[in-house]
Amino acid sequence: DWIFRVPQVSLYLEMLVSEGLDVSLSGRPAPTLLPPCRDTPWKDLRCLLDLPSLMFLAPQLPDSYSAPWRLVFSTQLHGESFSRMVTGLTKCGPTLLLIRDTKGHIFGGFASHAWELRPKFQGDSRCFLFTVFPRLRVYTATGYNEHFMYLNQNQQTMPNGLGMGGQHGYFGLWLDSDFGRGHSRARPRCTTYGSPQLSEEEDFSLDSVEVWAVGKPPEPQEGEEGQGKKSILDMDLEVQAMMEMTGKTLHSQGLREPEEDQEQ
Repeated sequence: DWIFRVPQVSLYLEMLVSEGLDVSLSGRPAPTLLPPCRDTPWKDLRCLLDLPSLMFLAPQLPDSYSAPWRLVFSTQLHGESFSRMVTGLTKCGPTLLLIRDTKGHIFGGFASHAWELRPKFQGDSRCFLFTVFPRLRVYTATGYNEHFMYLNQNQQTMPNGLGMGGQHGYFGLWLDSDFGRGHSRARPRCTTYGSPQLSEEEDFSLDSVEVWAVGKPPEPQEGEEGQGKKSILDMDLEVQAMMEMTGKTLHSQGLREPEEDQEQ
């Protein structure tokens, strides 16, 4: 009775039976254990999520976020660059941020819509924080405040970096714009998400970061289409990232035409 009163447990068991035994319990198309991943199958990727944790996290996303997952930033591919990470975070819709610290803890957060560079909190109650290792947990909004998402850069009067939950200087999850450092200060709990300390140590050092776009990409704004001729590598950074992650050579990487505005 308990199993079938918890929707996620019930769905998980149905997926196991339908996928493993090739049996449909309800007559409807069998659900898949993994979300679709654009450009390459999951088995060909090496990412911070193993299959069980991916199976756990995917159902936690709101129902409207069912688009194929797209890798838009990885320190393994793009290096330790806050600016490059910001490029992956913005203008690609909802994202899942994954972090591994140097102590081996894996954790992150879900952003319900595209990040914006501004010195104000943003987002809504669909955002959440989570841990993957050493334990799988999801921490949703408590309603105490609306400090869901924060992203700022190159400001002198406000903190520069990425934060989720809590408040300035005491975020539930914070990445400094200098990259390589962050904190998870939640004593005893993050006010926004009710999460404990996510990392092994309150102030942590980064080992790896990944950003996955998990929702439908936003429609291009009027006037954006056809603005100059760009390389396909610039127009679709997600495809570039997936090709690099699977070890495919980008033969045209060094054959770009110079842009007209690079005279400064």
